[in-house]
Amino acid sequence: MPDAQASPPSPTPIRSPSAGVVQELLVGPGERVEPDQLLALVEVMKMETEIRAPGAGTVTGVAVAVGEAVDEGTTICGLAEERHQAAAGGLITDEDGSREPADERPDLAELVERVGRVLDEGRAEAVERRHDQGGRTARENLADLVDEGSFVEYGRLALGAQRARRTEEELIAKTPADGVIGGTARVNGELFGEDGRCAVVSYDYTVLAGTQGATGHFKKDRLFELIERMRLPVVLFAEGGGGRPGDTDYATGSALTARAFALWGRLSGRVPRIAVVAGRCFAGNAALAGTADVIIATESSSLGMGGPAMIEGGGLGSFSPEEVGPIEVQEANGVVDLRVADEAEAVAAAKQLLSYFQGSTGGWTAPDQEGLRDVVPESRRRAYELRELLGILVDEGSLLELRRGFGRTMITAFARLEGRPIGIVANDPAEQAGAITSDGADKAARFMQLCEAFAIPVLSVVDTPGMMVGPAVEETALVRHCSRLFAVGSNLTVPLLALVVGRGYGLGAQAMVGGSFLEPLLTLAWPSAELGPMGIEGAVRLGMRDELAAIENAEDREQRFRDLVGAMRHHFRALNVATYFEIDDVIDPAETRSKLVSTLAAAPSPAPPAGERVRWVDTW
Repeated sequence: MPDAQASPPSPTPIRSPSAGVVQELLVGPGERVEPDQLLALVEVMKMETEIRAPGAGTVTGVAVAVGEAVDEGTTICGLAEERHQAAAGGLITDEDGSREPADERPDLAELVERVGRVLDEGRAEAVERRHDQGGRTARENLADLVDEGSFVEYGRLALGAQRARRTEEELIAKTPADGVIGGTARVNGELFGEDGRCAVVSYDYTVLAGTQGATGHFKKDRLFELIERMRLPVVLFAEGGGGRPGDTDYATGSALTARAFALWGRLSGRVPRIAVVAGRCFAGNAALAGTADVIIATESSSLGMGGPAMIEGGGLGSFSPEEVGPIEVQEANGVVDLRVADEAEAVAAAKQLLSYFQGSTGGWTAPDQEGLRDVVPESRRRAYELRELLGILVDEGSLLELRRGFGRTMITAFARLEGRPIGIVANDPAEQAGAITSDGADKAARFMQLCEAFAIPVLSVVDTPGMMVGPAVEETALVRHCSRLFAVGSNLTVPLLALVVGRGYGLGAQAMVGGSFLEPLLTLAWPSAELGPMGIEGAVRLGMRDELAAIENAEDREQRFRDLVGAMRHHFRALNVATYFEIDDVIDPAETRSKLVSTLAAAPSPAPPAGERVRWVDTW
């Protein structure tokens, strides 16, 4: 018996997806169509809806006419399909699941081409010039900083506001992103996950020398407002020449209404802001860098409020950019917090700096703490390297010192204890015996403000003979500068811990611990420590002046002086001071780390939350 022939499949009704009026019918009965071919147009409220073939086949009949009103679901025509195919996302899917690219849409092709001209791959000549100068492009620095795939860019298609003097083609070629690249990203995500969220903003020196244009200002306004709303830490690459005089597309009289400087300044105390300076950074760009919380600068940097053109225009002489604010000047005067070799090192430093504001880490290691027992010499008059002490005390590789070339009698640094970020202020006995100077006081007070703003505990390591004295130092306004330590330290709400390792004398010692040794959550001392109202020798000479003067024989007088110094030293040593309960404990130096860690663990989280603690952080 012969096999029965399979009946042909029933035609598929092609229905209108919405109510409307048929505007066009593009096929007729018996006509063969291809997958995704346009069959008809239905209009509603001036918007046309396309009706396309779901697959290849033959039109079996047309059920409507042009101009006819249809309802949702009305059959437009029938289609006898040859094989099952479906259009999806610009790709045709066949029965076997294979996908073939459809023709690229013109609008998408235009976008791809335009974006390509913004990225480094489409700017070979500019990139080559930058590399020939020994630098990296802005996008190369950002790619090195942020986690791969995390960058969401704002305004990448923006152009310079110069349409009155340049063609669109020229603007596309010469002013991509108007020289400012910015957006949100994630940094150190492998350590902090979602807490690695961050914002990045970078001037592009390959675009009109990184100058600040009108569109770029609008972009920064938008980004800075988003940063405040989203409470994002931010890294700013500030290289550039300041304001741009050549923009034409907006009316202005003074050009002094740009909001970026106010919005950036308003972020102070709310989010951590790190500025990176490489190459030339003048005027408005320098103002943004100077308002940041931390400035990282490369060996090639020149940083100044006025560049060569402004200096010459003011009749003050002619200088090369390299003569205006070079790194040697700006490190020594305290403008630059961290000096690095090049942009690669700057990016690595920015990531490490940012990490202290992002939270605690795991996987820490610590040096052998017994090494602390031998750092401070037995001779109380012998200088030593305090940085060696700090390197042993904190997690390995976590110590990052700021402003090392400025206020050298004071050390300020970020570090970690069992992964927890801390800020350290310490006297450096190798520099003027660790006496507190105006620069040192400013350096420490401002650093404590930064820690307070972002809920980072402070450890004060004390070894100081007190405030620096003498007519010359008073000319530096020491009275006001050293008093900043009292004003800031006494108002800290973050945990403050004190460790006296050597001399802790007078007002200088009190200034290091918030005004009193009772202010810190914990005040510890090592057996090598001495504490008193002033230096021992000075106290003897002043307090026993009449007695010593009455001794006629010089040798006898000197011997009596030594005896009195010895007696007073015994009184001032930490073991004796602890008997008066003026410090909390005297400990074996090897126990220091564990005592500090346990105290921080017991301390409550400071309130209010980070970012709402102070109204702003001093730029100085």
